[in-house]
Amino acid sequence: MNELLDDNEYKKWLIELKSKIQQSQIKAALAVNSQLIELYWDLGKQIVEKQEKAKWGSGFIDQLSADLKTGFPNVSGFSAYNLRRCRAFYLFYENTTSIWEQLVPKFNITNLFKIPWGHHLLILKKITKFEVSIFYVQQTIENRMLAEEYLKPICCFIIPNSNVILLLN
Repeated sequence: MNELLDDNEYKKWLIELKSKIQQSQIKAALAVNSQLIELYWDLGKQIVEKQEKAKWGSGFIDQLSADLKTGFPNVSGFSAYNLRRCRAFYLFYENTTSIWEQLVPKFNITNLFKIPWGHHLLILKKITKFEVSIFYVQQTIENRMLAEEYLKPICCFIIPNSNVILLLN
């Protein structure tokens, strides 16, 4: 057994194997995150639709939260607060796919599902302009930046009729 630890070929293979395992773990985590964000999008959409059509009052989300928690006791993310955030997430980005495509080539609404929920919450909290949010979503995807890093600028300007956003600290 100790002979294997001294064998350079084995060491090299072990390093490669560990790297593949880590890459698979990262891919799995990203896939889970993507599905979670898509679920939150769909929850937000359905909540908006039900509230519009059924004219259910504000207690609807509280009741839905209680029912989902009962139905899925070991799953987090169904608090009334988070369901309201799902609703806000959907409302912020709904009916904007054509704008996305105009501002960011090769970008569509499914790109929203590529970044973590916490990043979305920071964007929703700090950004009011849709065009600026696109910039931050794109930065997260392209540069794998943390939300805290790129949301530091306190002022930003959109140059009309262009894809240019100036950020000032």
